[in-house]
Amino acid sequence: MAEHRLSVDDLIWPIFIREGGGEPQAIGSMPGVVRVGLDGLAKHVAEAARLGIPAIALFPATPPEQKDAEGTEALNERNLICRAARLLKDHYPQIALVGDVALDPYTNHGHDGVLRDGYVANDESVAILTRQAVNQAAAGIDILAPSDMMDGRIGAIRKILDDNAFINTKILAYSAKYASGFYGPFRDAVGSSASLKGADKKSYQMDPANGDEALHEVALDIQEGADIVMIKPGLPYLDIVRRVKEAFRVPTFAYQVSGEYAMLKSAARNGFLDEKTCVLETLLSFKRAGCDAILSYYALEAAQWLRS
Repeated sequence: MAEHRLSVDDLIWPIFIREGGGEPQAIGSMPGVVRVGLDGLAKHVAEAARLGIPAIALFPATPPEQKDAEGTEALNERNLICRAARLLKDHYPQIALVGDVALDPYTNHGHDGVLRDGYVANDESVAILTRQAVNQAAAGIDILAPSDMMDGRIGAIRKILDDNAFINTKILAYSAKYASGFYGPFRDAVGSSASLKGADKKSYQMDPANGDEALHEVALDIQEGADIVMIKPGLPYLDIVRRVKEAFRVPTFAYQVSGEYAMLKSAARNGFLDEKTCVLETLLSFKRAGCDAILSYYALEAAQWLRS
């Protein structure tokens, strides 16, 4: 009689990658989540492959010495995410790879684009993002996920992909990405928190008070060629997921972000709630709201629970 069903097929596992080898580095604000070096990446992903998790999203922790004001490292054909993509495609060709298209992992100021007179310059940033997208597609990324919230970047990326014969590379647009307080642990994980130095991204991410604007942003991304749209964060914005799904009937994803994960993990470790029950209930709520897939740091554990 259940109206909705959660399965491993619904899960996308975001992972943090870093240079080098050695033991994975724990992330203090995200208990149980690590930065894994390239030398250990194939081993790190082995359990996800065994469980049948269909896709992995890659987020690079770029060394500080490789960051600059223009995010130049994003265009390096042998940067961290490109080498990770090639390695994973060699070991696990059946797993789809999602690549983060944005400049915040590569800029020394921590913003998603280049700064001009204290503001993120939209058009200059889009010009860089399109080159970054081709770079990742050439490395084997299957689904490009622009998370920058610059205007017009979906159309520009679709055009340059088609012009370079990457006609089968999908675009997962962060269409409704809110200027949320739930991103803190993620910024610790990729090292952009220190670069931001207390600044915010409210000039280009969405106001949490706005719902109609989300539908406008989604409509623009679909018109420009997005294959999939995404709402971020997840649980606090399930009303937006429902409205988007009902309005457009396109593949719709949500991101259970780092702060959501950290709250559940911390409460469970303190014995305040049953972790398995609450996590699966939360993930099921995404499905009920209309999600076709969920990016979650719980993906590996959830897959283990579902398989058992």
